[in-house]
Amino acid sequence: MKFVSLSFLLFIGVFTAKAQLEELDLEASVMGQWRQFYPSEINQLMWIKGMDAYSKVSEDNTRLIKTRAKAPVEEVICTLTELNSVTGLKLKRFPRIKWESAISFSFMHQNTRYSIQLAPKQLKRKGLISSNNEKDLQLKAKREYPKANNIDFHPVSGHLAYTKSNNLFVQTKSGETVSVTASKDPNIVSGQAIARYEFGISKGTFWSPDGQHLAFYQKDETNVADYPLLDITTTPGTLKSIKYPMAGQKSEQSKVGVFHASTGAVVYLKVTGPKDQYLTNVGWGPAGQYVYVVVVNRAQNHIWLQQYEAQTGNFIATLLEEKHPKYVEPEHPVWFLPNNKNEFLWWSERDGFMHLYRYNTKGELLGQVTKGNWLCLDILGLDASQKKIVVKGTDPSGLNTTLYTADLTANQAPKRIVKEDGVHSFSMSSSGNYLIDSYSDIAQAKVIRTLDLNGNLLQALHKAANPLEGYAVSSPEILSLKAEDGTDLHARMIKPYDFDPTKKYPVLVYVYGGPHAQMVKNNWLAGASLWMYHAANKGYIVFTLDNRGSSNRGFEFENCIHRNLSTLEMKDQMVGVDYLKKLPYVDSEKMAVHGWSYGGFMTSSLMLKYPDVFKVGVAGGPVTDWSYYEIMYGERYMDTPKENPEGYRNTQLKNYVDQLKGDLLLIHGTVDDVVLMQHNYSLIKAFVEAGKLVDFFPYPMHQHNVRGKDRVHLINKVLSYIDEKLN
Repeated sequence: MKFVSLSFLLFIGVFTAKAQLEELDLEASVMGQWRQFYPSEINQLMWIKGMDAYSKVSEDNTRLIKTRAKAPVEEVICTLTELNSVTGLKLKRFPRIKWESAISFSFMHQNTRYSIQLAPKQLKRKGLISSNNEKDLQLKAKREYPKANNIDFHPVSGHLAYTKSNNLFVQTKSGETVSVTASKDPNIVSGQAIARYEFGISKGTFWSPDGQHLAFYQKDETNVADYPLLDITTTPGTLKSIKYPMAGQKSEQSKVGVFHASTGAVVYLKVTGPKDQYLTNVGWGPAGQYVYVVVVNRAQNHIWLQQYEAQTGNFIATLLEEKHPKYVEPEHPVWFLPNNKNEFLWWSERDGFMHLYRYNTKGELLGQVTKGNWLCLDILGLDASQKKIVVKGTDPSGLNTTLYTADLTANQAPKRIVKEDGVHSFSMSSSGNYLIDSYSDIAQAKVIRTLDLNGNLLQALHKAANPLEGYAVSSPEILSLKAEDGTDLHARMIKPYDFDPTKKYPVLVYVYGGPHAQMVKNNWLAGASLWMYHAANKGYIVFTLDNRGSSNRGFEFENCIHRNLSTLEMKDQMVGVDYLKKLPYVDSEKMAVHGWSYGGFMTSSLMLKYPDVFKVGVAGGPVTDWSYYEIMYGERYMDTPKENPEGYRNTQLKNYVDQLKGDLLLIHGTVDDVVLMQHNYSLIKAFVEAGKLVDFFPYPMHQHNVRGKDRVHLINKVLSYIDEKLN
């Protein structure tokens, strides 16, 4: 991949045309990244369930159009006028839909779910197959649930689950509402995500394949400490408490319940294992007879995949166990093979990379399905032969995502299907014959096409124009550097659009550096926020490096930071700094660093532990003491304060405040419920006691991220502070 040379050619084009280019101002760069500067795409492009055909919504948002994969003739199957007629609504644009079957789709509007069935009758007009008769559309169902959350509809059974406050309800196909739980204890929460969304948990309800049973999480937060957040919108201000389990303290106690729609009965799984545990990755067997739960111990270094009988909640068997001296992090439920009810795929990093392993329901390992120095990221399904699994994964560099097929039984090396580099997003038709591939790289804003399972192009559907055409925006460079142990480290450099190699430029290092994040990718803008290009145009070299500990490079690359957060990460950041210092156009006396969350922790750590490197730092929402952070994430990477006192002491930034030499601005949202304000307050207190002057800026009533129009103020604050203190 010739990133640097490509960037250079693009830069030359930008440089010669700079007189005609429009400046990218701050507000446009912040507010416009996901609006006018977001690459164009096809409106609601998706496969129709059960068909080798895809649908889209017309550019004017008035027609739903179907196209068959191998016969690119467009067919209008529903118009906005027809939809309004059968629903009684007055929609001005086609709503966001979800296909429930080959002839039915649903959508949400004002907390009401509408299900629309398309009649089989079709009319031919002007050579196109269309269905423009309003009688061909039938309103199948309308579901209203005021003030409901966590809505989970099962299209086969027609049942629908939702939560109100902390309780769980089911509305059956007939329209009857059943109260699954009715707890008045505010500490008991049912049907919502648990474990603060760790372990891949994103929801709290799980329908069985036939929709006749609903597994759900229930958590008891009685023993979890209340943490007060100040609401300044009331007079006087009021405290609103959240439940926040800090490292080493008491955590929530969780259960998995099963609701049976036919009887209304609820049973709870009789979970075995350690008393202090996490219940993660809930999944169903294909017949709906068994529930599978991944049990994780509090230390997060031992997991058990357990099978339970849905009808009684009885424990059946432990199918497999995994251990690791650092941690094991399950993030996926069992994936049963659609063509074999007795076999499933299991995700594991046991060989150093996330891959798939085939097991039977007795817990016997039948073989490793995917393998190689790349990570499996997503299962798309089986191909048409039902003999191969189709997955999205990284390439060995970690900069790109691509598509692989792997034989389920032959123990052969997976085959890479898509050859083009870039960051791809795939969806596969129900038959397993065809793919929609949407991707970008640093030279292309968006390409959308259909492929067959050999990677052959069927249709080139869309190629977005450069949304920044006419603006003074340079092209990024992707670099590869070496860590002290020889590990490849990827970095991104953004130069001013009118870059002059004979000049000296100050540097802004943007850092994150923590697990489950990757800043540098071979996609549009190379993974950077658009405000960074605005900052470069102010006269900065903007630089970012993915150190060890970041994602998509393998398990060892990520877990090497265990118990000593920031130590190796900062050493790798210094590799980037050393590289920058050798560049003739870098002013190494004027270097600034900025980051948020884990990046705020890294920014503060670099300012205090490498005080002679950075003249200015801006740390947003920083972790400053890991004993203040939540159990689920914090104990995975640091163990408990009692188990790892040295690691906690080494990462407590208050112990290093006397080493500060540069200017440091600390920023925090006042109702941050992820990294609590206590982090910044405690650090500022230590600076005061040490007689060190720092700057602090709160964002009232903002949580962990400053969003909306206030984000323009935030980025302006960051860049203005760096301008003032660095120059």
